[in-house]
Amino acid sequence: MLTTAAAEVRAATDGLGSAEPAWAWRDAPIATLVRRIQQLQDERAQAFRRLDQAHRQYLLSDPHHDFPSYRSVVHEVTQAFAAASREVLAVEAELAGPRAQPVLARHVRNLQELEQTRLATVALLQVMGTPGVSEQDPEKLHQLKIKVIKTMEAISEVLQELRFDAESAE
Repeated sequence: MLTTAAAEVRAATDGLGSAEPAWAWRDAPIATLVRRIQQLQDERAQAFRRLDQAHRQYLLSDPHHDFPSYRSVVHEVTQAFAAASREVLAVEAELAGPRAQPVLARHVRNLQELEQTRLATVALLQVMGTPGVSEQDPEKLHQLKIKVIKTMEAISEVLQELRFDAESAE
């Protein structure tokens, strides 16, 4: 579920392995790059909501769980996450290299790592939330929920630090 702009950026960043990627924000001000990171975070949040909604629908489709529909949404969301990650990594490379902004680049890297942790934890939570599995270890399920919450809090903190440090950098 990519926006039109994100789809265009995805097409532009597919060549990141080449010598000169066609990247729309190469000469953009740092504030624009930070706004783009925020937009990507909003897209990720939307993708997480879509994933959660699909999982709920899957669970509600009992007794004959509609796994093909759920799998389709997981595939779409995975592609959206991958596209966002490629662009976030491109911003990080831009900040670390040509912009010589290692503090900002580190914030972007931390954000990316936290999002990877969040995605892995949510995926495990969904697996554990399926009937027959959640009853096996309710404490583990609770711990995973807490981990997601703490990861989301850390993401918010990193975004706030990124915005603050970006204002200082310009």
